[in-house]
This record gives sequence, structure tokens and C-alpha cells, in this order.
Amino acid sequence: MAAAGQRRPSLRAVAPVHLLLLMIVVSFGKAMASGTRSSLSIIAFSCDLVAYSFSFSDRFREGSQAAAVGGAPTWTTALQQHVAYFDTDNDGIVTYSETEAGLRRIGLGAATATAAAALINGVIGPKTRPGNATTSRMDIYVENIQNGIHGSDTGSYDAQGRFVQAKFDEIFIKYAKAEPNALNGTELEEMRHANRGSNDYSGWAASKAEWDMLYSLAKDKDGFLQKDTARAVYDGSLFVTLAQKNGGSSGGN
Repeated sequence: MAAAGQRRPSLRAVAPVHLLLLMIVVSFGKAMASGTRSSLSIIAFSCDLVAYSFSFSDRFREGSQAAAVGGAPTWTTALQQHVAYFDTDNDGIVTYSETEAGLRRIGLGAATATAAAALINGVIGPKTRPGNATTSRMDIYVENIQNGIHGSDTGSYDAQGRFVQAKFDEIFIKYAKAEPNALNGTELEEMRHANRGSNDYSGWAASKAEWDMLYSLAKDKDGFLQKDTARAVYDGSLFVTLAQKNGGSSGGN
């Protein structure tokens, strides 16, 4: 995998063939517009092709090396594992497009997934970005995902992103009233409101978005979010289950 902060391959490195063809057309068009096939235009055209070739070669070599040493990285915290589901190319970085595709796999509609991915990557990406990174500011670095933990949550992740069983159990001890190991919509709202930090408006919004999404995707036929189901979201294993239920792939790792 690419180390956090390392420059990811340029667009040309991952571009499909049609982008190469577009480069050829654009470069040729520039040459024709000048009124002559000048040597400068030909040089520029050649440089584009050479750059593409080298970057594509680098990308291929990096992928081969990753496969040779075992391929996908092994993440140690539950929060890293949670996010790694969306890292479909296993390079340690979750792009906007990977988030959007992953949300669609687990059951969100196209419009909702697009909006949610923009919000998720737009907010979390800059917080996880290493100082020497040269990628998009919307890219989420799995290694640093603990920096994206928001306030007004349940405390089921600690500051390092590790799962805290006692805090998770506390959710159901305090708020599961209709059923001992499940929460209905009203109980979820009560739990969220109780966890609100003072003036932590961004934390309130993040908590509401997360729990509302989880409830809409994973509640049972009686309108309850089961404890075992909620537990599975913390390490991302629920995403695999939802994707398989919807006929999609299992994502990263």
C-alpha cells in the first residue's frame, strides 16, 4: 500500500484508455490550431504520452509489489476497519468516489450517496490528511481516521479509534426499554439527545446523520435496531453484510 502522505499516482496513472485518446486528440488539436505541426507541439504531444506511460508503469509496479507482500493492509483498530470497507483498492486512502460507491453498495440511493459522500469526505478528509500529502483534500487517510472522531457521540470508540465494549453496552442498558437488546427510533433519538455536548453543533449533526443512516439501513421488520447489528457497524462488518444483501461486492480488505 502507499504509505500515508506519499504522493498517489496522478490521474494519468489510473486513467482509462479513453482518457489517453482524449489527450492525443487535445494535443493534436493544439498542433493543428497553430497552423503548423511545429516541433514544439510535437514535443508537447510526446511528453504527454511519455508521462502517461511512466506513471502507468509506476502504478502497475506498485500494485504488483503490494500483491507480492500480501496485498491489503491489516488495520488494528475498529475504526480503521470500519473505514477500510470503503477503500476498495486497498491503498490506505478512501477517495470521494470510493465513499460514494460504497454507500450505494450498502443500500443508499444515488442522490443520497452522492450528497453523503461529499459531506463525509469534505469534513473528515482534511482532518486525516498528513502534512506532506499531495492528494485531494477530500481523501480520507485510513491510518489517521481517529483524527476524524467527532463529539457528542456514545464513546464506543476511544481516542485512538479502538472499540470500547463497556460504552457500547451502556447504550442498551440505558435506552433499550421496549426490547432489552434493541432500540427503536424513539429510543435512538433519546440516546442521541442525551449525548449532545454543549454547543457542539457539528457533533450533533454528525451523530444524527450516522444513527439515522444506520437505522434506515439496518432496522428489522419491527422497526428495531438490534444490538448485534449495531455492534457490527463499528468494525465495518455490517457493511459487508448489507452489500451482500443488496447483491454488491464486499468492499475493501
